[in-house]
Amino acid sequence: MRGSREPGWGWGRCTPSPMLFVSLLLSAAPLGLLGEETRQVSLEVIPGGPGSPKNLLHIRAVGTNSTLHYVWSSLGPPAVLLVATNTPHSSLSVNWSVLLSPEPEEGGLMVVPKDSIQFSSALVFTRLLEFDSTHVSKGPAELPGKPYPPYSLAEFSWDRINGSLDPATLSATFRGRPRDDPAKAFANGSLAFRVQAFSGPGRPSQPPRLLHTANTSQLEVALVGVSPRGNRSLFGLEVATLSQGPSCPFLQEQHSIDDEYAPAVFQLEQLLWGSGPSGFMQWRPVAFSQKQGSRESALPCQLSPLHLTLTYPLPQSPIVRAFFGPQTFCAFNLTFGAPTGPGYWDQLYLSWSMLLGVGSPPVDALSPLVLGIMAVALGTPGLMLLGGGLILLLRHTRYSEYQPLN
Repeated sequence: MRGSREPGWGWGRCTPSPMLFVSLLLSAAPLGLLGEETRQVSLEVIPGGPGSPKNLLHIRAVGTNSTLHYVWSSLGPPAVLLVATNTPHSSLSVNWSVLLSPEPEEGGLMVVPKDSIQFSSALVFTRLLEFDSTHVSKGPAELPGKPYPPYSLAEFSWDRINGSLDPATLSATFRGRPRDDPAKAFANGSLAFRVQAFSGPGRPSQPPRLLHTANTSQLEVALVGVSPRGNRSLFGLEVATLSQGPSCPFLQEQHSIDDEYAPAVFQLEQLLWGSGPSGFMQWRPVAFSQKQGSRESALPCQLSPLHLTLTYPLPQSPIVRAFFGPQTFCAFNLTFGAPTGPGYWDQLYLSWSMLLGVGSPPVDALSPLVLGIMAVALGTPGLMLLGGGLILLLRHTRYSEYQPLN
């Protein structure tokens, strides 16, 4: 895995240009005045009949003239469909017998009416990666360490999500572990995907406190209590998405001078489907090695280049194949942590968050704290100049009023 860029976080490493500073200052006021759309959000677990858990979660977010459908599933590898329609009356149709058949694209899962669909895409989480950071691999791939055999998430067993469904917080959790675990690495641990939807704008209480809107949902991935295969193991995720013809979606990074919501992190990463406002995945390149995320437990998140997966097969997601049919995929890796500093090994804990949505990605305005600091920093020289000018004016006036005695 080759890092596509230096991570945009770290103490004392951010040196924003004056133009960036000015543009952020000018944009802060109008962004704060923009109204945000609200949506009526509902969560539904689609029942799949008796037998083993067939977790299928449908999040429906209805606006004035549109509907967003997020369909999360642990059939095969964990995956999500994102579908946006131009009507508040679109709905999800699932035919379980077809969805679980060898040809799920024959009506297994649909959003109707079909002609209302304005945008659709998918993400598939295919593998949990692990590297021995004490043995850095030498070669063109520049891996963060010697790779252990990855865990295929298509071979995980997942708990029923009914018990984790929380209408109050609009959230649910997929929690799983390998079906075959001879080393008992997951005997006291699990990998969890916590999904949360939003009816309006805001920020979570925990870092990295990504700014969300009613057009987004959040995924938090947490690895908890799993025994690593090395003393200083680094973990990662392989993520796949649909290709766009012969090319992959666009990866973009944004920089900021504001790190109040994610201390020492001055960067946002974005995966964009299409050149115009369509769909996006957004995250900060940081993970945390403690449940109460803080600056002390922050871990760098390394990103590999996005590449077509023509040379190796990916595990199939029935819901993705049902909706899109056979497709070509692009994939990238996210690796969390570094050989030195805090790591998963501290408390056997790792969490990372991202947003998924449609339209233009949320843009951070300068926070009140930073605006206050800027006001003080820029206002003090101005007050000094004003005070100096007044002193000179008063001295000039005093001397101009002097009259000689003779």
